[in-house]
Amino acid sequence: MVSGVRAGSDGVLLLGGVPLGDPADASARLRDALATADVVATEDTRRLGRLASDLGVRVAGRVVTFREDNEVARTPGLVDDVRGGATVLLVTDGGMPSVSDPGYRAVAACLEAGLPVRCLPGPSAVLMALAVSGLPTDRFCFEGFAPRADGKRRAWFGELAREPRTVVFFESPRRLADLLGVAVTELGGERRGAICRELTKTHEEVVRGPLAELAAWAREREVRGEITVVLGPAVLAAPEPEDLAAEVLGLVGQGRKLRDAAREVGEAHGVSTKALYDAALRERNSRP
Repeated sequence: MVSGVRAGSDGVLLLGGVPLGDPADASARLRDALATADVVATEDTRRLGRLASDLGVRVAGRVVTFREDNEVARTPGLVDDVRGGATVLLVTDGGMPSVSDPGYRAVAACLEAGLPVRCLPGPSAVLMALAVSGLPTDRFCFEGFAPRADGKRRAWFGELAREPRTVVFFESPRRLADLLGVAVTELGGERRGAICRELTKTHEEVVRGPLAELAAWAREREVRGEITVVLGPAVLAAPEPEDLAAEVLGLVGQGRKLRDAAREVGEAHGVSTKALYDAALRERNSRP
């Protein structure tokens, strides 16, 4: 079913992208929304107050807390506010609401009710870290926060061992050294990565290099601040033609011509069609 916006509703849920650290990154639209919204839902009212003061804005609307621990309970009330015609501005301590921060439930509930949801774009730790990492940006995925439990973390890295895209995720500074140690064990010390710390803030730092070097860097110091990790894509060696000969012959057994089967398998695995054709011939001729 395609969701739409209920006609006649003057209310709206606004997702406000908040500066990661430097208030100067705030957009003019965010400033206006802070000053004019009927309701401002925020993770921390004190941080909201500091942001408004830095921006020279007076928050005139009703301020409510909207955190991970009360998101479920507060969402129906925000939906009722939007339904009643209010402009509800949802902000977090930094970055974009709903991206590893509270907000997804409110967005989903408003859309389910046919109410409008709009976004005020702003800074993103995910895209900023990706851009400055020096790693491939043409294909990437975001994994949220890394698993905390050792078993789940090792299984997670096992899934990323053959990931062909650049991976971006968040981690606590207290767990960073342990995480990188596990990454070296599961992925190898040569896999490239970048540690982005305190993006846009006074002590911003980006450390790039092989995982083994990043792990040593994290062990040798007390890492503090907000951490975003960027993991380079896996470099996968192409399989040998002999390892794929049986797959080619399997397609031949289904009625494909040998050359067509070799071409199909070769394109799927990045292997020469001729090399596969020759390997499949040798395999077929060697069978009794």
